[in-house]
Amino acid sequence: MIRREKDGVPYYVFEAFDHQDGIMHAVFTRIGGISRPPYQALNVGRSVGDELQAVNENHRVAYKALAVSDTDVVTAWQVHGSHVAAVGLSDAGTVVAETDALITNQPGVTLMLRFADCLPIFLYDRAKRIIGLGHAGWRGTSAKVGPQMVSAMIEHYATDPVDLVAGLGPAIGPCCYVVGEDVAQAVKATLHEYQDAIRRGGDGEFYVDLWEANRQQLFDRGVREVEIGSICTSCHAGEFFSHRADGGKTGRFGALMGIRKPA
Repeated sequence: MIRREKDGVPYYVFEAFDHQDGIMHAVFTRIGGISRPPYQALNVGRSVGDELQAVNENHRVAYKALAVSDTDVVTAWQVHGSHVAAVGLSDAGTVVAETDALITNQPGVTLMLRFADCLPIFLYDRAKRIIGLGHAGWRGTSAKVGPQMVSAMIEHYATDPVDLVAGLGPAIGPCCYVVGEDVAQAVKATLHEYQDAIRRGGDGEFYVDLWEANRQQLFDRGVREVEIGSICTSCHAGEFFSHRADGGKTGRFGALMGIRKPA
């Protein structure tokens, strides 16, 4: 991924999307906002215990860096599931209930979700200019939220999966993501070649690779171009919020994707 900075606010972009005309996207870090510990600094999560005034200011800072308005943004109340909502201009400025992925084909709509170890999934249909943004922890991965996004884009917009480009953003990596056997089995059940996505360490623990598991799932659904942003949020907890590294008391970093209105 490419690291950029605007007015002291760093964010990452995918090379695959960076030169797509009219497509805006970013994965923000925890740097550049005003929240106090343990949410320092650019926390965009409103349900983690942070002061609402600080969170609102952090949203403003992030939106300003990308030249979007809060009235353009559609977000979701994330529940670690696989429900996908197709949204449009009438949904701008709202929060979609119990949803972990958003898709749209409408210029002027910006999708936003929040993360702290879970995997951001970006999808772009370069033939029809359709975008999707999803949230996948182990529950979302075992529920195949990525393939559900592809299916929703086919259903609502007649997307051909071969036209899709995917970006899998910063998340807890297989170096740090120790899980119980039940979690490993739940993810394993969704994969045809689980060895690259789930391994058992010398310590006897199970380690899950969310990037590889979701890459496999998207490939099986017909997506052939996937860029993986291999930044472990737990290893880099000074730059990203990490539920695991921060002991469960932490903020959320934002991921956004939108279709610009024509000039």
